[in-house]
Amino acid sequence: MKIAVVGAGYVGLVTGTCFSESGNEVRCIDIDEAKIERLNRGDMPIYEPGLEEIVERNIEAGRLSFTTDVASAVADAKLVFLAVGTPPADDGSADLTALWAVVRSVAPHLNEQAVVVIKSTVPVGTNAKALALFQEILGRTVDVASNPEFLKEGAAVNDCMFPDRVVVGVRRAEASDVLRQLYEPFLRTGKPFLVMSPESAEMAKYAANAMLSTKISFINETANLCELLGADINDVRSGMGHDSRIGFAFLFPGVGYGGSCFPKDVRALSSLAVRHGMKPRILDAVDKVNQHQKRVLIKKMEAHFGAGLQQKTIAIWGLAFKPRTDDIREAPALVLIDWLLEQGARVRVYDPEALDNVRAMYGDKIEYGERPLETLNDADALAICTEWDAFRQPDFAEMRNRMAAPVVFDGRNLYKRDRLAEAGFTYFSIGRATVIPESNDK
Repeated sequence: MKIAVVGAGYVGLVTGTCFSESGNEVRCIDIDEAKIERLNRGDMPIYEPGLEEIVERNIEAGRLSFTTDVASAVADAKLVFLAVGTPPADDGSADLTALWAVVRSVAPHLNEQAVVVIKSTVPVGTNAKALALFQEILGRTVDVASNPEFLKEGAAVNDCMFPDRVVVGVRRAEASDVLRQLYEPFLRTGKPFLVMSPESAEMAKYAANAMLSTKISFINETANLCELLGADINDVRSGMGHDSRIGFAFLFPGVGYGGSCFPKDVRALSSLAVRHGMKPRILDAVDKVNQHQKRVLIKKMEAHFGAGLQQKTIAIWGLAFKPRTDDIREAPALVLIDWLLEQGARVRVYDPEALDNVRAMYGDKIEYGERPLETLNDADALAICTEWDAFRQPDFAEMRNRMAAPVVFDGRNLYKRDRLAEAGFTYFSIGRATVIPESNDK
């Protein structure tokens, strides 16, 4: 099947590549000429495990290519996926400027059998507006389907190739039949292909992300309460998660969620509710709890250091909003870095993949370590913001020897409290009692 994917960003690139892996001829389109040149060389603009290998294989096989030419890519495509960004506007609503521009650019080149598929995360009602715009431009009806993505950064290739479910919103059975044929290779294990209205498909995406965000904010607020009451969030989490109605997924306390999806989607759904005269009490609370949680390490540092952070060296492990990605959008680490710089602290950071993105943002305002341990040299404290596997089993004795003071602010609860106590660290974590050894003498 010939497929055009408009937008070679995170979603479009992963989706188009996975479609080509199953034997389709895919052309990805983007207006960024430099990005297209990189992709045609097999040079990845993002870090996503497993993606580069599949891109290279399908470019070599002739099934995957990248272009800026909308007309040539769309003219003979049976499916035209729209996968452009929908960033937040100032009021929190989704900015659909790029989507409408793409609709106008592809419309003149669509063949009469083409099905347009909105892959971007868009507010309920967008599909209907796109349908009307195609009708206005072309003077005929176009099949416009909604097919939201449910990709997790760091596991996106696997999520695309082995989805929990495929959701499609259509107005005609013929459109769903084409999409069912496309997705058959990915659903061989019996996962469902769910056909519904476009409005329900659009809502399903927002509702899923809002629910996951709610679980994160709930466990974080519970963790904060545990600290006040002398409970241990790890024990509480076990007591909750073994309930089959709740489960353990997304029930890890930390420093808040970030990335390109959860923050903007919660706010966009909230904005949509307000526009329709409904007060989104839960959604607003989820967002407020998350913003508060991004400052939880700041509060712990204020309590520990007081006003004495001037000229202190603070090391930070983990900059990406989650492991297995280089994405720093809405990352909790950035909130901490900004605050430390305001306090006059010296900041030294390390992340396995996100250093270049952080360097582009901060330049020489902060220092960059090439390895985790060297980041700790003469540091007055270490803060952990991302739970990369490389941080889980460090040499605590070596850490203590390198640091000016053995103090750890663990925003992801990576370590057991007794291990840090034995190693002589003052250890702050989330939802657990602070470890304060009898002596911090090195």
